[in-house]
Amino acid sequence: MMAEVKLPLRVLFVCIGNSCRSQMAEGFARHRHGDVMTPLSAGLYPAAIVQLETIASMAEKELSLEGQQPKSISSIDDQQVDLLINMSGMPIPPSPSFQGGTLVWEVTDPIGRSTQVYREVRDRIESLVSQLAETLRKHAPKQEE
Repeated sequence: MMAEVKLPLRVLFVCIGNSCRSQMAEGFARHRHGDVMTPLSAGLYPAAIVQLETIASMAEKELSLEGQQPKSISSIDDQQVDLLINMSGMPIPPSPSFQGGTLVWEVTDPIGRSTQVYREVRDRIESLVSQLAETLRKHAPKQEE
């Protein structure tokens, strides 16, 4: 059983380049689940741009990634993160100052793949982010009336 959590939870989504998967996750969390998550995203080896296919696949869901840029995980203050979600498929070096929790989501890297793969990855991430949000809502402290 999960203990009550203080919301919104500060969630860091991490992938390799911060140009596909973690950007999608941040987009879904920010636009649909801001009541329970304050999302950030970063990459282990940040790309130069958010992939155009990432932007297009999110636009199909009427979500904009405008203004988003790839960031390095080293640029994030890990003291400002409650939960790190690793989608990179690689281990993330531990930080002695990180006190939050970690989840690993196995999600295919769509970079260089077809539009259909981007859509499948986007839909899987949408489902995972929604499941996380629902779990957080269930374990949020009850409001006094």
